[in-house]
Amino acid sequence: MAAAVSTDQQIAHLAGWLTTVTGRLCLDRLRAKVPLPEEQVELDEHVGDPADEVALADTVGAALQVVLDRLTPAERVAFVLHDTFDFEFATIAEILSTTPAAARKLGSRARAKVGQPAPEDALADWEVVDAFLAAARGGDRSRLLGLLAPDVVVAGDAAAVAMGTPVRIASRQEVAQFFNGAAKTALPVFVEERPGAAWVHRGEVKVVFDFTVAAASVTRIEFRAEPAVLAGVRRRRADQPRDRSARG
Repeated sequence: MAAAVSTDQQIAHLAGWLTTVTGRLCLDRLRAKVPLPEEQVELDEHVGDPADEVALADTVGAALQVVLDRLTPAERVAFVLHDTFDFEFATIAEILSTTPAAARKLGSRARAKVGQPAPEDALADWEVVDAFLAAARGGDRSRLLGLLAPDVVVAGDAAAVAMGTPVRIASRQEVAQFFNGAAKTALPVFVEERPGAAWVHRGEVKVVFDFTVAAASVTRIEFRAEPAVLAGVRRRRADQPRDRSARG
């Protein structure tokens, strides 16, 4: 009797295992979602050729394999569980040991790769902002790049520049490099009803990070330190960082 596969072996072959499992699950789901007409079902019950069914399954399975190969293991899990089996992102996050926002982003990335747009699953602005700040604090440069629009711009008003912020950064690579490992003390706030962040020193807001988000990507970050702007900053809870434009 063959020895059981060890946990280490299972982890080592996780990508291949996920590809196989998700491919089979998708195939089963596709079959379930495309029932044959009653006449065809009756006919197949009498004259169906098992060899033809195997050939069809192999063909569809190969096509699914090509699609799934575009995705990382985590993207496959998020995509299949949410789009095929209607799992909530909170549940998927527990399975992947990540946050619901990150799980939602994995699903969005996977969907974009396989060409199945679903605007209702796009990240809310506050989720994009908080995911960006988390990636900055954690030094996750690839994640930062994924959240930045190609034409992203970072700028600072005169008051913020006087405190040492950049005047302007206009390259996605440079923006990611600037924030990589930074923003460790930034707190979540609302800036004129928009979700943003702020550097607070001894209980006083010194500089706010005013984010502009479009299509689930950061298109602009403006450092602002004008007294009138700082006076209107409101704290927001990290676990409920919704503004008026956030989805319910």
